Amino acid sequence: MNYTLHQLQIFYVVTQTNSITKAAEKLHLTQPAVSIQLKNFQDQFEIPVTEVIGRKVFITDFGKEIALSAEKILNEVSAINFKTMAYKGQLIGRLKISVVSSGKYVMPYFLSDFIQQHQGVELVLDVTNKSAVVESLERNEVDFSLVSVLPDNIQVDDISLMENKLFLASGKKQKLEQKYYDKEILQDVPLIYREAGSGTRQVMELFIKQNNLVVQKKMELTSNEAVKQAVIAGLGYSILPIIGIKNELTNGDIHLIPVREFPIKSTWRMIWMKGKKFSPVAAAFLDYIKKEKEAIIKDKFSWYEQY
Repeated sequence: MNYTLHQLQIFYVVTQTNSITKAAEKLHLTQPAVSIQLKNFQDQFEIPVTEVIGRKVFITDFGKEIALSAEKILNEVSAINFKTMAYKGQLIGRLKISVVSSGKYVMPYFLSDFIQQHQGVELVLDVTNKSAVVESLERNEVDFSLVSVLPDNIQVDDISLMENKLFLASGKKQKLEQKYYDKEILQDVPLIYREAGSGTRQVMELFIKQNNLVVQKKMELTSNEAVKQAVIAGLGYSILPIIGIKNELTNGDIHLIPVREFPIKSTWRMIWMKGKKFSPVAAAFLDYIKKEKEAIIKDKFSWYEQY
């Protein structure tokens, strides 16, 4: 057999995603490239490692056994690479961060230069809702988490990154023409909600409760992207973090409704468990954030100040 480490990695990622499309996205390859390498890998074995039924990829029992071995081999290769970098005096190890879904528009900009400066750092970035983010932090599965609402059930330390601004938004067809509206406008429009456990929903519901508003809940969706698309399609209005709708505002697919007392504001915070013992990588990243966050905000988010 003469399969390559590259083929082994592709096969392993396919087994983790059960999808050639998702594997291609994760590996930053084209779908045809993944399919070709997967076929070349399969040609090394007389027994099938995958089965394609319809358009879905299934891993055979034999393939699952090979995947376990592949994981061990790839981990050993990573360990060798890390040891080589360590001998060169480079920072090495994993940096694990969980991020609330709208935070995916924020955190990468605070990570990119740090990761480029330290080639031995492997980034694991999990994007999910606030409840899952806090759970991963509480179980000590991550070094840091990014939230816009601090958890109230665990003790954490934090560093503020930047302001989070939320506006009432509509699609093209629902655009309202009045110069300004009172907050009671929220009682007159069908609102699209994020799912329970979302930080965006928590901020939205707190504003509604504090102002004794009775609103019409049109639907509930499980991601900011889904809410955004529903607003664009004209299914209702929503309170959205402006950080995630920059392109839609620019091309006119989404409009901001001017409401007094808006935007609703919270703060993006990077948090960690109180008393956390940092790895060298985590400690270096926290130090980098403390030193560079203002420069990053000025360079990457200057557009944000006009809203």
